[in-house]
Amino acid sequence: MARKGSEFAGLWVAITTPLKDGQLDEAKLKEQVEFQIAAGTHGLCPVGTTGESPTLSHEEHERVISIVVQTARGRCKVMPGTGSNSTAEALRLTKWAAKEGADAALVVGPYYNKPTQEGFYQHYKAIAEQVGIPLCVYNIPGRTGKNIEPETFIRFDELPNITLVKEATGSLDQASQILSATKLSILSGDDSLTLPLLSVGGEGVISVVGNIVPKDMIALLNAWKKSDVAEAEKWHHKLFHLCRDMLGLSTNPIPLKAAMKMLGRDTGELRLPMTALDAAGEAKLKKTLTNYGLL
Repeated sequence: MARKGSEFAGLWVAITTPLKDGQLDEAKLKEQVEFQIAAGTHGLCPVGTTGESPTLSHEEHERVISIVVQTARGRCKVMPGTGSNSTAEALRLTKWAAKEGADAALVVGPYYNKPTQEGFYQHYKAIAEQVGIPLCVYNIPGRTGKNIEPETFIRFDELPNITLVKEATGSLDQASQILSATKLSILSGDDSLTLPLLSVGGEGVISVVGNIVPKDMIALLNAWKKSDVAEAEKWHHKLFHLCRDMLGLSTNPIPLKAAMKMLGRDTGELRLPMTALDAAGEAKLKKTLTNYGLL
């Protein structure tokens, strides 16, 4: 059946926020956008977890959104992260994204304060009623501290511009419950679970490894779309080792930024409290990238 967010199907890349000497590296950010557009990436998600949004100032957050939207110029969709544990702040950021011309907004569940399910509903309802662009509910209880339950997603489905779910619970049962009970579209929030989620009705992925191998992620998605299950499985197993051995080294985006530095695409600079990989971690990462054929 047609789903509410099917126009957002495909590969979305949660891009990093390049830093240089503690400041936003606007030139590198624009290069990242161009790299993804050249690869055929369907959409970009700046200022999410991978984009270190928790350590960006409000002004930097807004600036990154503006740069990505303006650089993309309609050549791919843009869905920036605009979530917060404060409803007022999430609303302000989402309004900014809409004003700047973003196609949708990625709104993470309120973190740390652990609202009730009614609190989750009222949070998203307040944003949905005041901003017209489509909203993607980002459910990642491992980061936020609390799951948004399937029953709450059923209520979200009644709000016209809540159209998408970034599913990062790791539970195929939860994804299946949402898909069977609503018309919401689901995008995988875990690279290694992309194929399993596609198999139950997911329509794409918001990817971290897509920062370095977007064409490979697109190949997996295209194979599945063509019903070439064997080809999709081949790409799944190839990518799985990269996902596990790179992203498993440390908290995202620490290993990703280290990889991008090794590939000459970023300074690798992070903001505290994020810290760089140690020498042993870098050695493992180099081996992983070499085994994949990237170095």
